[in-house]
Amino acid sequence: MDCPYCNYHDSRVIDSRDVNDGIRRRRQCLKCDSRFTTYERLQPVSLFVIKKDQRREEFNRDKLLSGIRKACEKRPLPSGAVDKVADDIEAGLFSSGRVEIPTTAIGDMVMARLQALDHIAYIRFASVYRDFTDITALKEEVDALVTGEPGISRSSSQLPLLSAEKLEELAENPPKRGGNQEQLNLN
Repeated sequence: MDCPYCNYHDSRVIDSRDVNDGIRRRRQCLKCDSRFTTYERLQPVSLFVIKKDQRREEFNRDKLLSGIRKACEKRPLPSGAVDKVADDIEAGLFSSGRVEIPTTAIGDMVMARLQALDHIAYIRFASVYRDFTDITALKEEVDALVTGEPGISRSSSQLPLLSAEKLEELAENPPKRGGNQEQLNLN
């Protein structure tokens, strides 16, 4: 380890401690006696992200952290909350044992954690991630947050079972239950 002050190639370890995801070492240069700290972290196996257009690129924690920070910008959150969310998501991705993860799965993980952390940050992230086409869809998501009911928060990697028109038709005319029940035609 080169000394950051004099660039001498050798140093000795004064103290080592386990930290969250690695080892913190306090070092002293053997030439100038300056002290500095290094952090050692295991490099996990490469994880690839499958983009919407089916391209694959290596997972980049900085991109994840940047997106979460933008959503949480100027929010009164506890110190380190954003980093903890990113750490939890990254740990979950690597512990899943998968080599390739779709971006939609990562986005859903971010959405779940932001919803528990801060509703404004959640809505900010959702407005970009879900690509709301109109104010009505955004309002439905906000209303679902307020009432505590599940809104349109389905996984974006999952298609709906019924079309919007069929859902409206069923809401207006629910099928009758009991005796001579007509078969429900979902086509």
